[in-house]
Amino acid sequence: MDGKVQRINGVSAETPIPLITPYKLGKLQLSHRVVLAPLTRQRSWNNVPQPHAILHYSQRTSKGGLLIAEATGVSDTAQGYPHTPGIWTKEQVEAWKPIVDAVHAKGGIFFCQIWHVGRVSNTGMFFTYHLLFPAKRASSNLLYRQAIDTQIRGNGIGVDQFSPPRRLTTDEIPQVVKDFRLAARNAIEAGFDGVEIHGAHGYLLDQFMKDQVNDRTDKYGGSLENRCRFALEVVEAVVDEIGADKVGIKLSPYDAFGEAEDSNPKALGLYMAESLNKYGLLYCHMVEPRMETLGEKSECAHSLLPMRKAFNGTFLVTGGMTEKMGTTLWQRIAQILLCMGVGSWPTQIFQRDLRSMLLSTSTTEKHSIHPILLLVITIIHFLKIPSRFSKV
Repeated sequence: MDGKVQRINGVSAETPIPLITPYKLGKLQLSHRVVLAPLTRQRSWNNVPQPHAILHYSQRTSKGGLLIAEATGVSDTAQGYPHTPGIWTKEQVEAWKPIVDAVHAKGGIFFCQIWHVGRVSNTGMFFTYHLLFPAKRASSNLLYRQAIDTQIRGNGIGVDQFSPPRRLTTDEIPQVVKDFRLAARNAIEAGFDGVEIHGAHGYLLDQFMKDQVNDRTDKYGGSLENRCRFALEVVEAVVDEIGADKVGIKLSPYDAFGEAEDSNPKALGLYMAESLNKYGLLYCHMVEPRMETLGEKSECAHSLLPMRKAFNGTFLVTGGMTEKMGTTLWQRIAQILLCMGVGSWPTQIFQRDLRSMLLSTSTTEKHSIHPILLLVITIIHFLKIPSRFSKV
């Protein structure tokens, strides 16, 4: 090109892309910094993972890439949506094994996200009862701000009106902690490389942490320390069971999913980040403040940077990323990965370099490149949402 360097979107075509540089995650060697986000699929009939998931996850696998499986229930009382997978029975563990093996066969690293939905459930549809305390507002059994009796999810499945929640008694909490412990043990037995504890998006652990939902008067309510006690007990149990080097956690202090809000999300996020350090977790996965509710993005002055500085391990970030963040953030902030599941077209530069990297990982096999691995910078051309991560 006559000695000229081609530029796309103002970036040199020869400029290395930080997102596809190797990264050491504890004992795990990643070939790039793009993480497949956990994506609820509702295709595990009767809560048992199905063989078609082998294709789903293997298509999204690259050698040295980290994948986080869809949210997986820790018990029969943890479920909130039809046909989401579980990992509390032997049948479920055995069903996960060939799926995990398929990811490992392509050199991928696979974590299982374990969850309990709490009040985000319906007693008539799934099981005889669900575990949660009532919220302060009588109307809160309509768990989303939308008219959820007619709400249609992105997958086309309608959401019924959620049943009034029942308060989880103090004596019942240790059993739920044990459920998380068993789920972690089962995940390792199924072959997963680790687990991610789901403490975000208005589900059970998040419900305990948020002061606009938790009105308990026992040791699990009131002060910030008390509200975070349950989540940290789960962390301690899981770490004790499988080791801190195999454990991550997902948090969303700023969002209001399921009407689970907090009056001081920055203090909540900082408290959790600092408290997690004593357990030596592999990573902390946090949702950007701009993601206020499901699928809703907005500009805001809040930032995850204080939490990033407070947490000693690797930091995963998800939610409404921009091209600018994707090309500059990783050069300025250490120990950070981008976790993503949906988005728009990536830049031509990143698409070229990531595709080249993936196709060169084997001399005998051309890996199946699924678009999810190419969607690295979310909403980059169509929704120009400024990044606030770099601000304190």
